[in-house]
Amino acid sequence: MKLVLASKSPRRSEILKNAGIDFTVRVADADETIPDGTKPEDAVVFLAARKAMAVPREKDEVILGADTVVVLDGNILGKPKDRDDAFNMIKCLSGRVHSVFTGVCAIGDGISLTFAEETKVEFYPLSDKEIYDYINTNEPYDKAGAYGIQGLASKFIRGIEGDYFNVVGLPVSSIYKKIIKK
Repeated sequence: MKLVLASKSPRRSEILKNAGIDFTVRVADADETIPDGTKPEDAVVFLAARKAMAVPREKDEVILGADTVVVLDGNILGKPKDRDDAFNMIKCLSGRVHSVFTGVCAIGDGISLTFAEETKVEFYPLSDKEIYDYINTNEPYDKAGAYGIQGLASKFIRGIEGDYFNVVGLPVSSIYKKIIKK
């Protein structure tokens, strides 16, 4: 089996690489619009499948699509549009527990699998200065929920319940167990 990652995310590639999983990257454009009223855990699976199906597949390949969202009070926090949006997202997360969902879709010869993984993350309470200092680094702007747990925001994390790598963008142990090792 040849694994093809349908993602341009450097974080997802790094996770697979660090786990010793061989793969190639092949990205196609996919509409990332979520139908209104879709539950977050269903939305990430829907988008992961859309991404996987947008990539051409050759014989003996398994295409792996993934999508990650941050969810607070049932609302999806996507990538921030601007500085104010980033500030407001981090301010809402401050001192609270939220969920991170990653949806996974694997399609290929003999495999058609989708699942969502949830990890709960708790932030310490943050001052406005801490939030401004963080958003001024430009780190939050390409990340769901306006933060990267593996980067500068790591100092804000009080704790997690679940798979750390799921928060980074790919639940690698579940992928290994359900897709690779199979």
